[in-house]
Amino acid sequence: MTTTNFSTPRDLLRYAITRFNGAKLFFGHGSAEAFDEAAYLILHTLKLPLDRLDPFLDARLLQDEVLQVLEVIERRVTERVPAAYITKEAWLGSYHFYVDERVLVPRSFIAELIPQTFSPWVQDPEAVENVLELCTGSGCLAIMMADAFPNAVIDAVDISKDALAVAEHNIREYKMEGRVNPIESDLYENVPFKKYDLIVTNPPYVNSNSMGKLPPEYLREPQIALAGGEDGMDLVRKIVAGAAERLSPEGVLVVEIGNEAEYAEAAFGHLGLTWLTTSAGDDAVFLLTAEQLQAQ
Repeated sequence: MTTTNFSTPRDLLRYAITRFNGAKLFFGHGSAEAFDEAAYLILHTLKLPLDRLDPFLDARLLQDEVLQVLEVIERRVTERVPAAYITKEAWLGSYHFYVDERVLVPRSFIAELIPQTFSPWVQDPEAVENVLELCTGSGCLAIMMADAFPNAVIDAVDISKDALAVAEHNIREYKMEGRVNPIESDLYENVPFKKYDLIVTNPPYVNSNSMGKLPPEYLREPQIALAGGEDGMDLVRKIVAGAAERLSPEGVLVVEIGNEAEYAEAAFGHLGLTWLTTSAGDDAVFLLTAEQLQAQ
């Protein structure tokens, strides 16, 4: 195969979809299927608007442009690396973030809840002054919460110095210095002792059985950010146990646990979990109030 076999984005799109489907790639990092991922990678590589494929489908390409796209397609297939690591970007709603192999590719269901400011449990977004995000990774949720809660300072915690370097990059990009504070800490260990109106976390929660079945694309991500122990709840237990003394009297804890609702109910069901509705259903994110946590 030579670059002369391709002259337009349409040619490359067809080829990429065939290669992706033939290689049985996994699409769980922003794209739903081979077409979406192929279109995104082609448009990004050619520096074209990501939301406008049709006008460019039959545009004639330079041979070096064709070569660049083919190299990206080949890397996606042979290395099974998530597209976000190739493009160094990821999107959550309308937010755009820098990412690389030091952090998980952002895909939190909590991002869907932030624009709603966790209403009605948080009654006045402007009254929220202190927010704690544990396991911040790229800092994406912390930055989104700084927008949603305009008077709040967000302490963004991660155990990984590498992940915090990525978070700091995104904090600078959004000019959130002073509003979002990256903190290197093993959960609460190095966190300032103050009362938080809101604690939010998307921690490692994949159970050990599921970890052994992850597709290759997930194995490209930092495993420390995925593995949650035998039932996926190792870190979640510590987060729940420490939240009571960190929350203000009206504060709430919001925890994402993905597909691990059964294990979460087994571990914390006695507390009376409130399950929040997201695009994943009613069993991917739970909420506990300070009052519930104080009663445990």
